Amino acid sequence: MDRIRSERRGTVEVLTLDRPKTLNALDRAALEQLAERCETIAADPLIRAVVLTGEGRAFAAGADIAEMRALGPAQAESFSRLGHSAMDALESLAAPTIAAVNGYALGGGCELACACDWIYASEKARFGQPEVSLGLIPGFGGTGRLVRRVGVAWAKELVLAGEPIDAETALRIGLANRLFPPDELLDAAVSAAAKIGAKGPLAVATAKRVIQAGQNADMKVAHAIEQSAFGLISSSADRAEGMDAFLEKRDPTFENR
Repeated sequence: MDRIRSERRGTVEVLTLDRPKTLNALDRAALEQLAERCETIAADPLIRAVVLTGEGRAFAAGADIAEMRALGPAQAESFSRLGHSAMDALESLAAPTIAAVNGYALGGGCELACACDWIYASEKARFGQPEVSLGLIPGFGGTGRLVRRVGVAWAKELVLAGEPIDAETALRIGLANRLFPPDELLDAAVSAAAKIGAKGPLAVATAKRVIQAGQNADMKVAHAIEQSAFGLISSSADRAEGMDAFLEKRDPTFENR
C-alpha cells in the first residue's frame, strides 16, 4: 500500500504523505517509500523542485508508535538508521525541497520537515519533538538538524521539554520561513517551487550543494568551496545563456548543461 502519493505539477514534484487515519505516522514502509521516491526524483532532470506535505490534518505526527513498541534495542537502532537514510536522501536531492506543513509536525514529522530545504507552514501548524514524553529521544536526525535550524537553546527546549510550539513561534525562531492560511499553503509552496524551476537548474543545484557543504566547515574552507564552484559553474552553457539573456533583455532558456 502506498504511503506517499506523487503528483507532477510542471517542473514541481508534489509528494503527499497519505496515511491520514494515523496522522501520517512514519512507519518502516513510509520511510522506505520516501527513500525510493527520492531516488526516482534524483534520476529525473525534469524535476526542478519538490514540495512535501501531508494528507488531512497532519503533516506527520511522528514515527509509528504502534510499530515501534515491539522493537528491541537492535531493531530500534535499525529503525533509526532507516529514518536517517530516508531523511538524508531527501536532504541530499539536487532539487530544492519545500515542506508544506499543514498541521501537526511532531517527532519524526518535525525531523522530516527539517530535512527539507525550508518550511512553509499553515497558521494552524504545530511543531515539536515530544519523544522524551515516551522515554525516547529523537531518532531521525532531530538533535542535529534542529540545532542548525534554530540554535542550541531552542533545540534543547524543544527536545528536552518535549512541548510543542505553534506556527507563530516556529516563524519567530526561524523553524518556519513563512506562514499562510491553511487553504493557501500548498499553492504557495508549489508557486515558490515553480519559480525555482524557472532559474538555472545547474546553478540552483550547485548553490544548494555549496551551502550544505559549507555550513559545517571553517569559514575559509567554506569560501574555498564557493570559489571553486563559482569557477566551475562559469563553464556551463546555462551561465552563458543566462548572461546573454540579461544583456539582450529577454527571458533565458536554460538547458541544464
